[in-house]
Amino acid sequence: MHRVFTRLADEACEHLHTLPGAQGMTLKRLMTALTFVAAGVAATHTFAAVDPAIKAYTKTSGVSGNLSSVGSDTLANLMTLWAEAYKKEYPSVNIQIQAAGSSTAPPALTEGTANLGPMSRRMKDGELSAFEQKHGYKPTAIPVAVDALAVFVHKDNPIKGLTLQQVDAIFSVTRLCGAKADAKTWGDVGVTGDLAGKPIQLFGRNSVSGTYGYFKEEALCKGDFKANVNEQPGSASVVSAISNSLNGIGYSGIGYKTSNVRTVPLAKKEGGEFVEDNEANTLNGTYPLSRFLYVYVNKAPNQPLAPLEAEFVKLVLSRQGQEVVMKDGYIPLPARVVEKTLTDLGLQSASGLAVK
Repeated sequence: MHRVFTRLADEACEHLHTLPGAQGMTLKRLMTALTFVAAGVAATHTFAAVDPAIKAYTKTSGVSGNLSSVGSDTLANLMTLWAEAYKKEYPSVNIQIQAAGSSTAPPALTEGTANLGPMSRRMKDGELSAFEQKHGYKPTAIPVAVDALAVFVHKDNPIKGLTLQQVDAIFSVTRLCGAKADAKTWGDVGVTGDLAGKPIQLFGRNSVSGTYGYFKEEALCKGDFKANVNEQPGSASVVSAISNSLNGIGYSGIGYKTSNVRTVPLAKKEGGEFVEDNEANTLNGTYPLSRFLYVYVNKAPNQPLAPLEAEFVKLVLSRQGQEVVMKDGYIPLPARVVEKTLTDLGLQSASGLAVK
C-alpha cells in the first residue's frame, strides 16, 4: 500500500512545475495523488503537525533591501507573519504588504511595483498574457499553503450539511450546477424549526477577491452571484458579519474561522456524503472546495531569483514557514510539493541540499 501511494505521489510531483505548471494543476488532482494516507494515517484523522521531512530554514548572509507584496486578502495574515519572521532573520530588510485582493497582484507584479504577488487563485489567461507581453515569459506560481474554502453559518444554525447544488441555489441567480429551484429561505435547504421561514442573508467578497473568483468557478459552476449578496471588504469581515446574523451564510478561507460561526459540511452531489472541511479531507481530495494558495514571483527562465525574494521563499517553504501556515489555521504543504517547488526554482538541488 505504501508503495502504491509513493508512486502516485511521484507521478503527481511530475506535474508540479512552477514554470508554469504549478498554476496549471488543480489541488484536487494533485492532492488525490499525494494523499497523506501513504504515511499510514487514516483519512478520518486530522494532521496536527508540519511534515517532519520539511527542512528547517537556515539563515544566510548578505540579504538586505526592500520587499513589497501586493495581492490577496486571504493571505494577508500569512504574509504578515512570514514578513515578521523574515525581518527577525534579516533586520535590515524593509517589507511592505498591501492586501486589497488577488486581482491586484498581477498588475503590480507586471509593472514591477511588487516583488511578491500572493493570490488565493491561479492567474487568469489575460493576466498571464499581460505579464508575458511585458517580460517575455510567464510569472512563476509558488504554492505556499493549502486552504479549504469554507461555507460559514452562525454557530446556532442547525443545518447539517449542503450539497454544492444547494450552495449554488443559495448564492447564484443562474443555478448552473443543476439545482431545480431557487433557495431563498432556510427551509428551502432542509432546515426546520424557527429558522425555516427566515430569509437567507448572503455575505461574500467583491470581484477583486481571488476567493470570490474561486467560489464563483467551483461552487457556482461559473454562474452569476445574486444581486443581494452583501459584499465585504475582506475575509474577516465576512465571518464577522455572519457571527452577527443568525440567518446569515457566507464563504471564506478556513483560516478565518471564529468561535461565533461554524462551517457547513459539503457534499459534491445530492445523496452524497457530507464532508467536513478538516485537514485530512482537504488533503485526500474528498472535501470539494480545496485549493492551493500561491505567491507569484517574476523569475526569468534559467535565471536565479534575487537573494531578497529567494530567501523569503525558502523561509516560507521551510519548517518554520509551514508552522506559521498551521498556526494561522491553514494546511501546511506536503513535503514532496515543497521539495519539488524548491528544486524547480533552483533553490534546492535534486539531492535535497539547499542552494546557497
